[in-house]
This record gives sequence, structure tokens and C-alpha cells, in this order.
Amino acid sequence: MDKSSLIGLDREALRLALAAAGVPEKSAKMRATQVWNWVYVHGARDFAAMTNLARDFRGLLDANFTLARPEVVTAQVSEDGTRKWLMRTGPGIEFETVYIPEADRGTLCVSSQVGCTLNCRFCHTGTQKLVRNLNPDEILGQLLVAKDALDDWPSTAPGRSVTNIVMMGMGEPLYNFDNVKAALAIVMDGDAIALSKRRVTLSTAGVVPMIARAGNEIGSSLAISLHAVTDDIRDVIVPINKKYPLAELIEACRTYPGASNARRITFEYVMLKGVNDSLADARALVKLVAGIPAKINLIPFNAWPGAPYECSDWSQIEKFAEIVNKAGYASPVRTPRGRDIMAACGQLKSESVKERASARQAREAVEQVQSAQLQRMPH
Repeated sequence: MDKSSLIGLDREALRLALAAAGVPEKSAKMRATQVWNWVYVHGARDFAAMTNLARDFRGLLDANFTLARPEVVTAQVSEDGTRKWLMRTGPGIEFETVYIPEADRGTLCVSSQVGCTLNCRFCHTGTQKLVRNLNPDEILGQLLVAKDALDDWPSTAPGRSVTNIVMMGMGEPLYNFDNVKAALAIVMDGDAIALSKRRVTLSTAGVVPMIARAGNEIGSSLAISLHAVTDDIRDVIVPINKKYPLAELIEACRTYPGASNARRITFEYVMLKGVNDSLADARALVKLVAGIPAKINLIPFNAWPGAPYECSDWSQIEKFAEIVNKAGYASPVRTPRGRDIMAACGQLKSESVKERASARQAREAVEQVQSAQLQRMPH
């Protein structure tokens, strides 16, 4: 028989699974707590490692369940220390995860879907059709694989390598809400992975109806893939804007549960040459987010094979940042990391899909933006 994974189950589901496998009802809760601790605090990869549990109980676990991680297809290390894993859990079910080490933190960028439906024009993942949502064990599995590779157990130890989680990998997390919520509950559980809510960030391209629910039910920090300050430009580069335009998105940010000066919303803004990087755009950006406790991340565009855009000139990025800074917003320019292994923001894509984008797509993308810009010009 196929063994079911215990990874991703909440405590009650874990207790029920053990009881169904034959663990006496009166001891199932205690046994669930023991297994939970081994899996999420100590990173046990198999039941034999659970040395303080009775041998017959370990045998029962091994006969019925698995703690298998996703298969690592490739593991790459950038010259700057960034790591990228391509993982697989079945035929065509491939997804990427990136670890970014910095002096004061170690951030893991986690995927929520195989592919994506949003088709953001600057994003490599967007050129890959959605295959399916990732399950809680596959979302958590990315973290477990990274912690294994980094020798980052136990999870409660001081000086750990993974200090922050960002749901900014492949896919739109709010289109996989229940599975993301289940996985992040374990990430933020003090008796499991034990990362505080402020160290977990969920990034959305703007699924407006789910934003308040994410604040109430998940409670993580929020990041918005903004990338444009007018609907006509955002309609092209972030097409979900046609469904949920800027005014609705910004209102959802203003009312996001828990947003405060201590817990600011991050607005991600990729710098595309001649598209969204004018100084007028910078002033409009400041006006758009006025009154929202916010940080603005300026992201130099990371090109990929066949990409339809170019990165803004560095001098233009600096001028743009200066306007945002003077308005009182922290606006760090994100240093591109892992470019040599295609691990930078917007570059993630399953390698089972050939890395290509047709010249026709590229030409159409540029023509759409140019057309939108012409419509903005005074006649």
C-alpha cells in the first residue's frame, strides 16, 4: 500500500491518523505530540531516528506512514552563496525553492504552486502554465529539504540558518489559500518550526477578496507585487489587475488586519526600463500608498531567456529611489541574488518546461506597453 505522509497534518489530524493506524485512543494524543516534536523540532527523516519511542510503535509508524521529503532534482549554489533547489514529487510536479543568506538573516523563498495562472509579463514562472496547487506536505517539504541541507536542526536552536520565510516562489499563494494556511500554521507554531509571524511574509499579486482573510486567518506579514501605479500599465504587466484594479487593491492594503508602523506592508516594484520607471511614476507611487504603513522594495529586473523587458538604468533606479525615500518610505533597492543560477526574483521556473519565450510574445508585450503609454500622453 502507499504510505501517507505525516508532514503537513495539524496536531488533531496527526492524532486521528495515528489512532486509525492502531495506536490506542488513550495514548494517541501523547504519541502525536512525540512524533510532532521529532518531525518539526529535530527534523527526523525516518521513524528509526525517533530513538526514545518504543520499537513496536516505530514499526507501526514505518508500516503506515512516511516522512519523505520531495526529491531533489538539482541543487545549485551561486557565487554569492544563494542556493536553489529544483524539487519533484511526481511526474511533471516540479517546483523551485531559494535560500538567500545575508549578514542578519537567512531567507527561504518558498513556492505555493507548480506554474502560475497570473501571466505577469516580467516573471519567468508566468510563462509556465499552472500544473496544480502544492499540498501542505510539499510546501513544508521545501523548508525541510533546505534545513536538512543547511544542517539547521533543531529548529529551536539559536543561530539558525533559516530565520525568515517568504511565500514568493512559484505561484500565487492566495489561489492556494487552504494549503498555504495549513503549512504556515506549522511554520509559525512555537512547538514546531517556531518562526514568529513577523518573520513570515506572504506575497500576492493582488487577489483582493482573499487579502483580509489572509490577515485574519494566517496573520503573516503581507507583500504586494505592485509594479505599476496606473491601471493601464498594470493591466499589461500584472494582468490580474483587470479583475481587481489598483483602487480595490490599495483599499485592501489600507484595511489589512494588523498593519501598523511596526508591521508594515511591503510593496514590491520591479524596475522595467521605459515602462514604469519614470520620475512621474515615482511621485505617483508615493501618492498611491500615502497613509499606509509601508516599505517599498525596488527590484532591478532580472532578465531570463526571451524576456520582453530590460532592467532600468542604474542611475534611473537611484533617482526613483531618492523620490520615494524623501517621501519618508524605506525603499531599499534589492540586490539581485543568485542571478548566475537563475535564482533571482522572477526567474523561478520548473526545468521540465523548456526555458523559452517566443519572439512573438516578446514583441506583443512591448507593443502593449507602448500602446498603454501612448494612451496616457496628453493629446
